[in-house]
Amino acid sequence: MSDLTTTWRGRAAAILIVLTVINFLNYIDQMLLSSVLEQIKLEFTLSDTEGGLLGSLFVITYTIAAPLGYLGDRFKRKNIIAGGVALWSVATLAAAFARSYEELLVCRALLGIGEAAYATTAPSIIADLYGPDERSRKLALFYVATPVGSALGFILGGLIGEHFGWRAVFLVGGLPGLLFAALAARIHEPERGRLDPASARPAGTFFTALGRIVRTPAWRINTVGLAMMTFTVGGLSLWMPTYLERVHGMSTASAGPVFGAVTVLAGLCGTLLGGSLGDRLQARSAGGYFWLSGAGLVLSAPLIVLLTRMDDLVALFVVAFFAELLLFLNTGPLNAALVGCVPAWLRGTAFAVNIFCIHAFGDALSRTLIGYVSDRAKAAYLAGQVPTESAVRAAESAGLNLAIATTAIPVLLGGLVLLWGARRIARAPDGLMTHPG
Repeated sequence: MSDLTTTWRGRAAAILIVLTVINFLNYIDQMLLSSVLEQIKLEFTLSDTEGGLLGSLFVITYTIAAPLGYLGDRFKRKNIIAGGVALWSVATLAAAFARSYEELLVCRALLGIGEAAYATTAPSIIADLYGPDERSRKLALFYVATPVGSALGFILGGLIGEHFGWRAVFLVGGLPGLLFAALAARIHEPERGRLDPASARPAGTFFTALGRIVRTPAWRINTVGLAMMTFTVGGLSLWMPTYLERVHGMSTASAGPVFGAVTVLAGLCGTLLGGSLGDRLQARSAGGYFWLSGAGLVLSAPLIVLLTRMDDLVALFVVAFFAELLLFLNTGPLNAALVGCVPAWLRGTAFAVNIFCIHAFGDALSRTLIGYVSDRAKAAYLAGQVPTESAVRAAESAGLNLAIATTAIPVLLGGLVLLWGARRIARAPDGLMTHPG
C-alpha cells in the first residue's frame, strides 16, 4: 500500500469518526425528550396526544426540511452539516428555557430542521470515502449511532431528569454539538463519486432529479420498507420509557437507563451483524440487502406484541432485546442499498427524498397516533365506570399497552414488502438495483 493510499485511508477514518460522533449527538438530542416526557406533561398539564405531538412536530419539520439534501448535491456538504449541527444544538439549549408548551414546540421544530440538514448530507460523504465492497460495513458503523445514541439519550435523560429536572436534560444535551459543528466545518470533503463508475451529470432541476430517483425500483422498495419500520421504531422510541413507568411502575431514573442499556446492546449487535451479513448476502445475490432486512422486520413483529403481554420485567427486556436486534439488522444494508441504487451525483437528493417519505409516512404519524390510540382506549376502558383514581391508572396502562402492541403491524408489512422486493430484484438485477447514470 502506497504512502498516498495510507494517508487517504487515515483521513477517511478521521472524517468517519467525526461524522459518527455527530450522529451520536444527533440521536442523543432526539431521544432526550422520551425520558422526561412524563415530567413535561405534568408541568404543562398535557394529554398523551399533546405529549405525542412534541415528538411528532420534530419529525414533521425534519421531514419538511429533508429536501435540504438536494443542496448537498450542489454545494459544499461540510458547510451544510456544520450549519445543521449548530442549529439543532441551539434549539436543544433553548428548550431548557421554554416557558410554555408552545415555546417547547418551536424548539422541537427547529431541532428537526437542523438534524435534517445533517442526516441527508453525511451519508453521501461516507459513500465517497469508501468503495462499494465495504460501504455497508462503514455505514453500519455510522448508523451504530441510531441505537447507541438513542440509548444514551434515554440513559442521560433519565438520570439527569430524575435528579435535576427536565430542563437540565436539554441544557446538558445541547452543549457538545456546538463544538462538533466547528469540527465539521474543517473536515476535508472528498470528491463526489470518486470511487464509483463515471456517470454524466445532466443539467436539470430538483424535479428532474426527483423523477430519476422515483423511477428506480430499488429506491421505491427501500423507501416503503423503511417507512414502515420508521413508523414503529420512531413511535416506540418516544413512548417506551413512559410505557415502562406507567405500566410496570419503573421510576424515571430506571426506565430510561435500563431500556437504553438494552437498546445499546441490541442495537450494536444488530447493526454490526447486519452490516457484515448484508455485504456477504449482497455479493451472492442482487437482492441480498433486502432479504436480510425483510426477514429481520417480519421476525420482529410477533416479538413486539409478545413484550406487551409480559408481566415479568426480566422476560420483557429479553424479548425487547431480540425484537430490537432484528429491527436494527437492516440499518447498514438498506442504507448501502440506497447509496448504491442511484448515480453518485444524485445521492444527496436520494437520501433527502427517502428521508422525507419515511418520516412523512412513518414516525411523523406514529408518535401522535400512539398517544391518540392510548387516549381513546383509556376512554373506552373507563366508559360506564366510576372514574376513581385506581380506575384511571388502570385505564391509562391498558390504553398505552394496546397502543404499543399495534406498532407490530407496520414492521410486518414493511418486512413483507422488502422480501417481495428482494425476489423481484434477484430476478432482474441490472434493471432494478441500479439506475443508469
